[in-house]
Amino acid sequence: MKNPKILFAGTPEFALASLQAIVNAGVMPITVLTQPDRPAGRGKRINASPVKHYAQEKGIAVLQPTTLRDDDVIEQLRDLRPDLLVVAAYGLLLPQALLDIPKIGCLNVHASLLPRWRGAAPIQAAILAGDETTGVCLMEMTAGLDCGPVYVSESVCIGEQETAGELHDRLAVLGGELLARHLGDVLAQKLDAIVQNEAGVTYAGKIRTKDAAIDWRQPAEKMQRLVRAYNPVPGAYFELDGTRIKCWKAESVAATDAPPGTVTVAGSAGIIVSCAEGALRLLSLQRPGKRPVSAREFSAQFDLVGRCLS
Repeated sequence: MKNPKILFAGTPEFALASLQAIVNAGVMPITVLTQPDRPAGRGKRINASPVKHYAQEKGIAVLQPTTLRDDDVIEQLRDLRPDLLVVAAYGLLLPQALLDIPKIGCLNVHASLLPRWRGAAPIQAAILAGDETTGVCLMEMTAGLDCGPVYVSESVCIGEQETAGELHDRLAVLGGELLARHLGDVLAQKLDAIVQNEAGVTYAGKIRTKDAAIDWRQPAEKMQRLVRAYNPVPGAYFELDGTRIKCWKAESVAATDAPPGTVTVAGSAGIIVSCAEGALRLLSLQRPGKRPVSAREFSAQFDLVGRCLS
């Protein structure tokens, strides 16, 4: 298809990789949809999304509706007469009225191997579950949550120590490459989408801060995955003297003969805390308002051995 009219909907860095990939491949969207500017950081300054910044640099029109259930917004998009809508981590649910607008349909770049991990946080969910592989799918969008048929997918192995942030960056690049490679065939309607197997469906819900609390009553291996899954956001944490301490790196080690939550070692070898099964060696920690430090530096500031963490 010559000069396809493509709408692109996306907001964070993951979406930016897909937008950059198609622009670099010579496909310039007619308009970009992205979330409204929002306060971020310590100063709560109003920031535009990475996708908006890039679109403005490239001279692409930007729309930032607060909802897609507004008749005026739908009519504005309908007037653009798009051939295809490409979506990557946009952040708003697309109503059927919008899904019906593009001539060819709507294509989603999703960071899991569907039907496993539908939903908002598939990268974190894969690490939490101990999955050995994950990947990216290009799927046809339908009104349900990530339940449309899949055009193509590509898998990657998850590193034993890989954090969600590191895996996110790899999958973002892979998603962009997959999109650029197959976009022409989707536009030419040369690909047959395969219906998802409902028997394999799992869901990855939105992340809440309380989900990142380290529970020493759980197996150490599970808590090591939790630390990786919530690095960099929101950061795994525990309580010490009523202060929330974030843990950015940890590893599972052999069991210690102590109740769960008890610190048995603290020093240059790390801070070892007993768990229900095994123990967790804390390696990088951060107090509120401070920089991350090594376990050796952290343990020099507190008398930890024998204490029970919450």
